[in-house]
Amino acid sequence: MGDQALELRHLRYFLAVAEAGSLTEAAARLHTSQPSLSRQIRDLEHEVGAELLSRSVHGVELTAAGRAFADHARVALMHADAAAETARRAAAKQTFAIGFQTGHEMTWLPRAMHLLRGDLQNIQVTVTSDYSPDLAEALTRGRLDLAFMRVEPGYDLAYHVVDREPLIVLMPSDHPLTASEAVRPQDLLGETFIAGSNKATVLRAVTEDYLRRSGLDIKPDHGVDNIAMAISLVASTRGIALMPAYANNLLPQSVVSRPLEGEAPTIEVAVGYSKSSTSPILKLFLARLDGLGRTRG
Repeated sequence: MGDQALELRHLRYFLAVAEAGSLTEAAARLHTSQPSLSRQIRDLEHEVGAELLSRSVHGVELTAAGRAFADHARVALMHADAAAETARRAAAKQTFAIGFQTGHEMTWLPRAMHLLRGDLQNIQVTVTSDYSPDLAEALTRGRLDLAFMRVEPGYDLAYHVVDREPLIVLMPSDHPLTASEAVRPQDLLGETFIAGSNKATVLRAVTEDYLRRSGLDIKPDHGVDNIAMAISLVASTRGIALMPAYANNLLPQSVVSRPLEGEAPTIEVAVGYSKSSTSPILKLFLARLDGLGRTRG
């Protein structure tokens, strides 16, 4: 083998000569001079270590080595062309990573895609479902461009509130309170009470404020980090939990919900994003936020 690196242009020149059967005709097709083309073929043969073309008064023919090399050269060029096309398509399509608090994607993913509907042919959208603090972390680290989440304290993010959803009461499907159309605050007394943990800071704060305003001194029996844990504990401990209304999207048959009587406390749903983001798609999305709509008045 020679010291020169085998380049794609060597393959293209070689195949052009092989198909034309003539250095002169191939040079014309390639818009290069015949001496330059001859030099490229010699360099290729030197690199391969074998004579690929046989020159005679009748033209140029492939040697046995040349015929074997041509088959692989065509495959190599085919893969190279495919790789280049994939790269061009990837460059033309901008990526946009959206996160959803688990359970919220059912409501907000169709609306988010609707905002981008006219531009989707140029955008590759990726979707993640996770818990709100984890979404905040992903936004901070640049793994997400935007997320539907809580307004999480402790993160330097920007937020646009898009909804305020009421807290509802989760309970076992055969709990006595299922006979009520709505649950009064005092009905919570004496029940095994499940609330947000220290990790679910937003939910915990809203719940504690509601209990305080209702004049109730209730300490949680169990603290949960997320809605899935809350549903599991309701089913297993036969307790009750105050959770955001999107929990209705995730309930199994063994757990049901009832609204709170009167004006229920609400928890915000926000579009969060990094303040330092320069994504043009994010800018476009934020400019269209008014078209996102709210799930409630």
